[in-house]
Amino acid sequence: MIDFTPTWPPDYEVECCPEAPRLPLIQVKLLVSEMPRPRALRCRLTGIKEAGKGVSETVFMDLDNAITGRRAVREYSSRAVDEQTILRLIAAAVQAPSAVNQQPWTFTVVRDQKVLDRISDDAKSHMLATMPASVHSDHFTSLLSDPNFHIFYRAPVLILISASTEGPWIVEDCALAAENLMLAAYAMGLGSCWIGFAQSFLNTPQGKGALTLPGAWVPVAPIIVGHPKAEPPPVARKEPVIRWVG
Repeated sequence: MIDFTPTWPPDYEVECCPEAPRLPLIQVKLLVSEMPRPRALRCRLTGIKEAGKGVSETVFMDLDNAITGRRAVREYSSRAVDEQTILRLIAAAVQAPSAVNQQPWTFTVVRDQKVLDRISDDAKSHMLATMPASVHSDHFTSLLSDPNFHIFYRAPVLILISASTEGPWIVEDCALAAENLMLAAYAMGLGSCWIGFAQSFLNTPQGKGALTLPGAWVPVAPIIVGHPKAEPPPVARKEPVIRWVG
């Protein structure tokens, strides 16, 4: 049975769902709730026992708080992220929309720190050799040249979202799944960060080989997840450029 108690923050309200024994699999549903803040959602997460009897718990999460509170976390404790928590994150990710309902995503979960160390070193070398010039080149070169810089920030787990099928919108589909995963991680008290430094290397034959990915797969979103050492400060947002037509 999935146990939600250790991970969800204590101020979340949990209630049992009587129809759970009839539900066949782990699923995540977002339902409109009667919470006081606008656009709040009720998130129902259901875990099923092998014997066929299930338990469903409803956790209330303010969607506005999740969107505005999520940060890119780059400092993690050594505490592991358990398998059931990772499965819940993936269950949230696969609820993302996808073009023509293709659902092209796959999830490669890497918890072997030696593998992450090797990929970090190889990805840094690859980036230094192939990185195009940009306004950030000096900063990136300084980071990537530092032997102590670890592109995965020594997080306990990497979840790589890749597309396993061809299609014109597979990158967008996987990116939508990644956002769901990161919002779910924040709601569960975890930190996350999309590691752009890993993307180009993981799309090379050497990078795919490091994780034994099929050659046809397209790695899109390398997301690290872990328990943050501290909450990152808010980041100022630019005023959006809005054009109204009609």
